[in-house]
Amino acid sequence: MALGRCCRDFSRAFLSCNLENQRGNENKRSTCWCIMVTVGALISVCWLYIWLVFYSDRDDFNTLFFSYLYKHKDYFMVVMIISALLASYCVLLLLFALVQVVLQEKLDLHWIHKVLICFGVLLIVTMILLITLLQRDRWDIVPLSLQYTAPFLQFGAVGAVTLLSWLVFRTFNQVQKRSKFLIAGLFLILSAFIYLCPLLIHSPCLIDIKEINLTKPDIWGHRGAPMLAPENTMMSFERSATECKVKVFETDVQLSKDRIPFLMHDNKGEFLKRTTNVTQSVSSGNQVDISELQSLNAGKWFIENDPFQTVHLLNKSQRETAESQTIPTLRQLLKLAKRHNISIIFDLYCNGSNDTEDTVKEILNSNISHELIYWLPPQNREYVKKTSNFTQVYNITETSEMDKQNGTHLNVRHSQLNTDKIRNLRNKGIKVNLHVVNERWMFSLLWCAGASSVTTNNCQVFSKMEQPDWTMAPSVYITLWISVDAASILIMIAVFVYHRKNTSSRQRGGRISEQLEIAPLV
Repeated sequence: MALGRCCRDFSRAFLSCNLENQRGNENKRSTCWCIMVTVGALISVCWLYIWLVFYSDRDDFNTLFFSYLYKHKDYFMVVMIISALLASYCVLLLLFALVQVVLQEKLDLHWIHKVLICFGVLLIVTMILLITLLQRDRWDIVPLSLQYTAPFLQFGAVGAVTLLSWLVFRTFNQVQKRSKFLIAGLFLILSAFIYLCPLLIHSPCLIDIKEINLTKPDIWGHRGAPMLAPENTMMSFERSATECKVKVFETDVQLSKDRIPFLMHDNKGEFLKRTTNVTQSVSSGNQVDISELQSLNAGKWFIENDPFQTVHLLNKSQRETAESQTIPTLRQLLKLAKRHNISIIFDLYCNGSNDTEDTVKEILNSNISHELIYWLPPQNREYVKKTSNFTQVYNITETSEMDKQNGTHLNVRHSQLNTDKIRNLRNKGIKVNLHVVNERWMFSLLWCAGASSVTTNNCQVFSKMEQPDWTMAPSVYITLWISVDAASILIMIAVFVYHRKNTSSRQRGGRISEQLEIAPLV
């Protein structure tokens, strides 16, 4: 009794900031407030899950914010912290609301909670709209993540609905007959969906590795090893070769004013500001000579801003080397690739009419083996084929051209192909590279799907993985699914019987008390 009174008083004080039981017209709104808290909790938790999935692309989000604000901050983590706090707050409110319901207390929500819930939901809706408007393709990663997490989320949902059954069955036995049909119908629909949703789950990791020979995807260093050194610098490519054993260097090429190809990803607006100490306004690479470009420092920003929270992994000598990095030329990277026998693939950002020709000329003059050059830029592809024997790599918009030319290499964003399509292409002899893959869960998923290679910032982690983080034979999963569902149903039956008997006992006790009270009068 004392514990129940304590829980009731505490939850009432937290929700309504009032220890006294509220009566009157406000009690009629308790159902509305309960729904409001539940919806707020569901939305905030789902948003937190989505933002955790987006963590794989956090560098792209930070780069996007930098292009507007021109300040190095971990904007992604700021949103992550706000989302986590909001989800924790809403879930805590929901737990206290459930305590109120269990103790048969009317729910009275303080106006501060109402404002905060509405503000949180509005903030989430705003973020969803901004992502949809600015980077719509980011949403494709959410269904991809469910292929990895859905089997375990279903087990968790079964546990949650089993716990919820205690409250549902208790309420069911206390309400009037008309309300019983509504409660029973809604709960049965929810339970049936959760129990049967594995029929909708399709994951490439649900395979028997004893029957299927899984080949680990090759690792391509995205701008080198940008978690171990400043991106697109010689230190970054050197570390990706020696420590990650990458098969391919991935980079970005632009041409300077004096027609020298150099390495730089950013190519719009103040494109040098993010990764160099430039002070003047430069909007295009062809406005600056290579000597002026290489006079800029391209490493201090990495040490000062720690974009991946990995600077602490560098020793004193490595930090000094990183701080002294400059913008490299394509020729420097070609020499490194020749020395380590590593291939090169790059995006070419054209600002002039002869950029493709000048870039091809630079590669041919380096005397590097043509087999080590993976040509990705679609511009003037026919010219490239006539003047070289580079390996032609196609993107998602060139699949018809790839089929016509009997191409065997496809380079796509990780969410542009479903896992079945990846596996089918692999079976046809087409090598599929997915970019940019930065998290273990995604690498494991694409590994199971049969991806030939992945482009990554996280090469130092992926190079040490010997197998996907999880695989499960379909027969084992079906057994687990049926066992968990059966156990949940048995527990629910027991809970229903308990509440049924408990309600019957109270009703009999009430009738006996009434009879005892009436007997003296008779």
